[in-house]
Amino acid sequence: MKDTDISAALQATVQENIARRIPLKIVGGNSKAFYGRSTHGEHLSVANHCGVINYEPTELCITARAGTPLADIEALLTQQGQSLPFEPPHFSSDFTPSGTTLGGAIASGLSGPRRPYAGSARDFVLGVKILNGKGEILSFGGQVIKNVAGFDVSRLMTGSMGTLGVLLEISLKVLPQPEQEQTWLLECDVRTAIHNMNTWAGQALPLSGAVFDGQHLYIRLSGSAAALRVAHEKLGGELFGAGAIFWESVRNHSAAFFQSNAPLWRLSVPAACAPLDLAGACFIDWGGAQRWLKTDVAAELVRDRVAQAGGHATLFRGGDHHADIFHPLSAPIAALHRRLKNEFDPHGIFNPGRMYQDY
Repeated sequence: MKDTDISAALQATVQENIARRIPLKIVGGNSKAFYGRSTHGEHLSVANHCGVINYEPTELCITARAGTPLADIEALLTQQGQSLPFEPPHFSSDFTPSGTTLGGAIASGLSGPRRPYAGSARDFVLGVKILNGKGEILSFGGQVIKNVAGFDVSRLMTGSMGTLGVLLEISLKVLPQPEQEQTWLLECDVRTAIHNMNTWAGQALPLSGAVFDGQHLYIRLSGSAAALRVAHEKLGGELFGAGAIFWESVRNHSAAFFQSNAPLWRLSVPAACAPLDLAGACFIDWGGAQRWLKTDVAAELVRDRVAQAGGHATLFRGGDHHADIFHPLSAPIAALHRRLKNEFDPHGIFNPGRMYQDY
C-alpha cells in the first residue's frame, strides 16, 4: 500500500490561493464528481496523500490519509475479519467502483444498505485532521469513542462536500464482520413491503438490509447461525443465493435500476411513509427511509411532495447541476451554514457553490 504525506505541499498551495483569492476544487479519486452542484477553481488533488497511519484491530480503530483508496482500507480490514459497517459506496460517474478514496467517502457522507441498522458514516468518524480556509492544519477528535474533545467538529466534516476544509486524515471506528449473512426474498406489493420492513425493524431481529425493487422485498440477516434460523422462521421467504452480489449492486448503484440517464432523486422520508404520488420508477432502501426515484417531474413538485411527507429530496444524478441540488434550507439553518462556512473558510476558496449557490 502506498504511503505518502504531502500535507506540507497541500498547505502551501492553499496558502498561496488564499493570498491570490483563487478558489480551489478539491479532488481525490473523482468518484463523486457527479454529486452536488457544479463548482469551479484550480484543482487541488489529495490523491497522493495516502497511506494507513495507524490500525489497531483490537481497538477497533483505523486512521488513514484522505487519499488512501477505499478498496485498500477495506482489504486491510477484511484480513482482520473487520469492516466499515456503514458500507460506503464506491460508485463513480460512469457507475464503476474505481478511484474512490477514504476522503471522498467521508466528505460525501454517503452510506450503504446497512446504514439504518448499523449507523451512518458520521456515526463512525472518531477524529479528523483538516486544512482549513486560513491555511491552518487542525486536528479534531481522537482515535477512541470516549475522546469527545472536538468530536462534533469531526462529524461536521462528514458530508460537508469539501466546503469547510481539506480532509487530510480520518480516524474511524470499525467493527467485526458478521459471523454469517443470508438474504431472503419475498414477493409482495409496495405497501406490504413498507409495512413489513417497518414492523420487522421494531422487533429483535438481526436485520442488516431491507430493499424493495418494485416486485420483490429483499431482507438481509447478519449474525450467528442460531439467530438467523430463528429470524427466518418468523420472516419466511425464499433463500436468495446471490445475496452478496445483490447488496453490492445496491451499494454501488450497479443494479439495473440505476443504469439510466434519467434524473435520479434521493428521497429521505420517514420509513413508514406511504408511497409518494410521483410519476416515475422507485427503488426503496433503508427499510423505507431512503427512496430512489427516476423521474422527469419538475424539481419543485418533487420537493413539495417530499416535504409534505416530512422528508427532503436531493437531485443525486442527472438533471441540471447548475440549479439547486440539495433540498432548500430553512432561514435559520441556512444562516448556521453560512456562519460555519465563514469560520472554516472565510475567503470562500474551497469548492465554492458545491452544496448551495452562495457557499
